[in-house]
Amino acid sequence: MSATVLKLFGVLLCSIIACADVMPMENFDLQKMSGKWYLIGFATNANWFVNHKADMKMGSAMLAPTADGDLDMSYENLKSDGTCWRMTFHAKKTDTPGRFTFFNQRWRNDNDMRVVDAQFDKFALVHTIKTKDGKSEVLNKMYSRGTDLSPELQDKFRKFCMSTGILPENIAFLPHNGECPQA
Repeated sequence: MSATVLKLFGVLLCSIIACADVMPMENFDLQKMSGKWYLIGFATNANWFVNHKADMKMGSAMLAPTADGDLDMSYENLKSDGTCWRMTFHAKKTDTPGRFTFFNQRWRNDNDMRVVDAQFDKFALVHTIKTKDGKSEVLNKMYSRGTDLSPELQDKFRKFCMSTGILPENIAFLPHNGECPQA
């Protein structure tokens, strides 16, 4: 094996083992997650991201807590042709506040999502382990209530991502984008 392949294998193995221990934040408040968020930071070592990150732009998410403590998530992103990409998930609560699970029908993977840090009026840092066919990948996202992220929060996101095994070149801050028209 080449040194590059061994390095990548080591990073992936390390990240999967380390990420199993990533815990949600203390004092998580589901109600404060409610509302509109902008997806500004995005990081993963997954091949699909490495191949498409140059084309990605900022999108938005509407998060809505349910009466039983689950979380409805609706994502949308304006595409370059003026159409909108949309996706929705119903994330089920777990016994751990701030941790949710859901199945992605489109990509057919199981998702274990944890809100690891937040100031609910400013940002939310979300860590997800995606598993398909026995293979797990880490995806970290930084949400913001506005379309800009301070240098301090960008640094916080970078440091967190690297601590979960994401290579520095696979940490992206998505450029501004237009909004989707109401559906």
